[in-house]
Order: sequence, then C-alpha cells, then structure tokens
Amino acid sequence: MAKPLTDPELLAIARTVIKTEADALLQVSTQLDNALVQAAKMIFATKGHCVVSGIGKSGHIGRKIAASFSSTGTPSFFIHPTEASHGDLGMIGTDACVLAISNSGETKELRDLILHCRDRKITLVAITRNPNSFLGRNADVIIRLIDVPEACPNGLAPTTSTTACLAIGDALTVTIMHLRGVSTEDFGQWHPGGSLGLQLQKTGTYLLERNAPVPMVHGHSLGREVVQAITEGRQGCVAVIDAHGLFVGMITDGDLRRAMEQDFFDKTAMQIMTKNPTTAVPEQRMSELIHVMTTNRIANLFVIDAGAPIGLVHIKDLMESGYL
Repeated sequence: MAKPLTDPELLAIARTVIKTEADALLQVSTQLDNALVQAAKMIFATKGHCVVSGIGKSGHIGRKIAASFSSTGTPSFFIHPTEASHGDLGMIGTDACVLAISNSGETKELRDLILHCRDRKITLVAITRNPNSFLGRNADVIIRLIDVPEACPNGLAPTTSTTACLAIGDALTVTIMHLRGVSTEDFGQWHPGGSLGLQLQKTGTYLLERNAPVPMVHGHSLGREVVQAITEGRQGCVAVIDAHGLFVGMITDGDLRRAMEQDFFDKTAMQIMTKNPTTAVPEQRMSELIHVMTTNRIANLFVIDAGAPIGLVHIKDLMESGYL
C-alpha cells in the first residue's frame, strides 16, 4: 500500500499540473500557424451556422466553443456525433460549416458527420493532432493540436490536450470577433441576462424596466413641501425643477438637515438644493454609472434627458437587483 501523501506533496502535484498545462499553452502559441487564420475566415464567411462536434472530453470543449461563438456574433450550436448519425445531420445545411474536434482524428463516432460534409461540400474545419487521420484527410483546413504530455500521472486522462484545445477555441473566437468588428454594444445585446448583461445595459433601459415615478419639486416649493415630497418618494432625495420642468438641482436628506439650522420652513427648494450634482444620461451604460456612484460614494443619482429629470438610480436598488 502506497504511503499517504502529505499536504505539501499534494499541493506540489497540483502546482505541477498547472505548470505542465501552462508550458503546453506557450508551445501552442508559438507553433500556431496560418491555418487558424484560414479557419477563422472560413467560419466568418459562413452564411449559416457553425456546427461544432466532438465526443467525450472533446465534446465538452466543443460545447464551450459553440457557446463562445454564439455569444460573440457567430451563430453556432453543438451537435453530438452519435445523434448526428441518427437524424441530426439534417440540422446541418449546405450553407453551414462544421468544426470537428478529435485528438486522434480517428474518432469513429465522427465518421458519418465527416462523410456528410465531404459529400455535400460543407466546409469542414478540424482541430486534431494527426493531419493524416480520417478527419485530417477530409478537412478543408486543419488546426494542429501539438503532441504534449498529459498532466495525468498515467499520461492518459485528457488534461493538457483539452486545455490546449480550449485555448485554440478561444483564439478562434477572438480572431473572428475582430473580423466581425464586435463592439461592446453588440456584446451587450447578446448578453442581456446575468450580472454581465446588467452591467452592459443602458441606463435608459434600466429606467424603463423600473417604470418608477421621479420624486421632484418646483424651485419655489417651501421646506414643508420638500419634506413631504422626499417622504412620499421614499428615495431619500428629490429633483428640483424650474418653471419649464428642467433640472436645476437636487435635495437630499443631508441637505434637509443642513437647512434646518434656521428658518427652514421659510426657505424654498432653490435655497436648499445642491446645484450641479452628478447626473447620468439614458445612453450611459450601467457599468459606467455604477463606477461613478461607487467611486464618488453617491447614494442616488438622477438621469437627465433633454434637460429634464426622467428617472432616479438608487444604490440600494442596484444592490437588490444584482447590479452590485
């Protein structure tokens, strides 16, 4: 029976795994050639979907690549090679392209898919270690996987090879993004959900979803009216507008406390308010707005459009909604 390993020994093993894979990625980077550029251009020029396929661990990597393609403007989906042989080949139109992943290039489950591409002249991109394999011989372009030792102690479990394949998939994705000219706005449209989508959302969209009334008072409103408006608004502040409905300032709870030192109820909103406070505009991204608020410790901020207040953003609401 083998002697139990100590914690330091186990940690050393884990570090060796990561170093082994990191070294392999450096080799992938230096040995990458124009085949990746050709593949990127082929996928970019495809009018239909880019269909990704692979079996086992290559299939898991393929699913991630397909998801990355779709999320960056290249319509894509993953197809399981076995399901492809049982009817799903009908999902692959002649205007599509196929990205097939196989370390050996001899994966039996991929043969029907490969023949389908060859017979119908569907562009086939291969990621494989063996260009002379069945996959390699039938591919239009081959992105070579370098022959590197697996991090597995038996040299068997796909570890280094799958990491290298994943990196190649990311390199393809980003290269195609550059060909497509994907902007931050594009990325935001494709990611409306989750924390990332919330950060890329426009402030105007945030206000539309909330559909909350804007607490405000006129500049001539007296202290009593200001207190009532802040209380009813439940946001800890109000916007101050002029006779034309244009934003001229804001009043916070702090402004109220400072104004109460003398003759508060005789003062008007114009006398109490903070002039030229920080504001936002509808086209501003929420990530930028949140940065301004957190950096400057601003609890609430009015959104101004054409000079008039159209909404209020409160740091508490952002936290409750998952923006922070």
